[in-house]
Amino acid sequence: MDGEEFSMEDPSQLLQSASDFANYPGVPNDVAAKEFLDRFPLPVIINALQTKSEVPGLEATLAACLERIFKTKYGASLIPLYMPFVQVGLTADSQLVRCLACKTVSCLLENIDETISAAQLIIDNGVYPLLLDCLINGNEQVATASIEAIEKLAGSKKGMEIVFPANNSDDMHLGNLSARCSSLGRVRVLSLIVKLFSVSRDVASAVYNSNLLSLLEEKIRNTDDTLVSLSVFELFYETGAGSGKNEAILGTNWAFGIAGQRKLRILVEKSMEVVKSGNMSKEAILRSRAMMISGRLLSNDNIYMFIDESSKTYPEVLELIDFHKDIYLKKLHFNLGVKTIISAIDGRLRLESEDLNECESALEALGQIGSSNQGATLLLTISPPAARHVIDAAFDKHARGKQLASLHSLANISGETRSDSNIILNGDAEESLRLLIYDAASKSSKLTPSGLFLSVLQQDSEVRLAAYRVLTGLVARPWCLMEICSKQEIINIVTGPKTETTKIGMEARYKCCVAIHRAFMSSSKLTGNPALAPIAAKLQEAVSRGPYLADKIYREAQPMVVTADRF
Repeated sequence: MDGEEFSMEDPSQLLQSASDFANYPGVPNDVAAKEFLDRFPLPVIINALQTKSEVPGLEATLAACLERIFKTKYGASLIPLYMPFVQVGLTADSQLVRCLACKTVSCLLENIDETISAAQLIIDNGVYPLLLDCLINGNEQVATASIEAIEKLAGSKKGMEIVFPANNSDDMHLGNLSARCSSLGRVRVLSLIVKLFSVSRDVASAVYNSNLLSLLEEKIRNTDDTLVSLSVFELFYETGAGSGKNEAILGTNWAFGIAGQRKLRILVEKSMEVVKSGNMSKEAILRSRAMMISGRLLSNDNIYMFIDESSKTYPEVLELIDFHKDIYLKKLHFNLGVKTIISAIDGRLRLESEDLNECESALEALGQIGSSNQGATLLLTISPPAARHVIDAAFDKHARGKQLASLHSLANISGETRSDSNIILNGDAEESLRLLIYDAASKSSKLTPSGLFLSVLQQDSEVRLAAYRVLTGLVARPWCLMEICSKQEIINIVTGPKTETTKIGMEARYKCCVAIHRAFMSSSKLTGNPALAPIAAKLQEAVSRGPYLADKIYREAQPMVVTADRF
């Protein structure tokens, strides 16, 4: 194609029209795309991209315009005719053009006519190696666009053959590619592997059978780069219960279960490993992230169907650190599973590390685990119950950060985030929860749970917000309801229309008030007690008022008649 034939001396008209098309509201359709290309054929636009890039704003505008055109069926149908230009775009110096080329491949895979094999076009034009180069060497936007294109490619049977070559020594095998990359490049390859794992069951199986998940494990264990480790931790989490998309696709797929088991083992190892480098700050960051991700992983009841808590796991040597005096090691053997994760976090809290961020992360992780019914049950029934750390810190005013983290965690454990039918735990867990709270009260100056509840409700707005959440969950227990009703000050705070001044505070207070009212009305013992009738009336009035009204009387808008101003 002769470049001079489609050159433009003055690209200003193209620039203006492309800008209008790129910024036109709504989704572009085939008619609009065809009308634009009838005025400015693709060769003209491509030539302008290649020869007029120095014109201010031209490159970005044309790239945005072409992206919208290729997202239409009509625009995508033209892509096979211009595959050489896609090749050139994938190797361009301009990151904008490379990003556009990657997105063009995605449009090809999404919208191409079924009579044409997009995967075969990609093979014939050598596009896949160029996509991998964009992944490794492009900027963040180019790498993201490349991953999206490869995801779509792997969605077809022919595309899977490209992404997962049968020959393990193939240069394009993701394991070999990762081995010869920089640290950043390896993280991007790992990110691609994680994305591929969620495409479909077949692709997840291909990832597992290609031994690509082991790259994640190896990177977590062996890297000396803290930032890389943190990134890989997040990727490791995403391979399993991290997203609804994964759960919907994998369901009870065996690969999901195996990934869950392996992730738990690695996370425990990393969260508890010894500081060999002497860089305690670095290791604390890694442990904090490992604990938080462990908590997130175990926050979903569905994950427990994949985790075997019995001896059918792998005994490993875990190393603890004592920060009190000289550093010494204690080697403990665990049967790795859910209980081991909890024991590992419990161990970190027993050490009373001076790193407050690490302590808060551990407490938050316990709260994440406790947000699921089975997780909360384990926190309360293992010996000693790990939930004791949460309850003890929740009512300690001397460490505000730990107190806030613990209050929110206690709210999760008590069921504030669970459905109404799932709030109450089994008998042993419920008894443990009650005893732990009464024990915390007996060791404080307040002596009773109601005194503890009132003390946190009398603190600043952030602590009150967390306290509302705690009471919302706990009040489903008859003993807690009795404690709340025994303190008129608690009722006054949760029903007070002027207690909170922020929207989130008003809503949390109201939700708490509704939960107390519901529990009260469902208790025949309390509703039949005339002495508690004023409390019932006060709760009913507060619930009827809603979260935002501060006055008892509705003040409706009244029409006003005034003389018009005249000039």
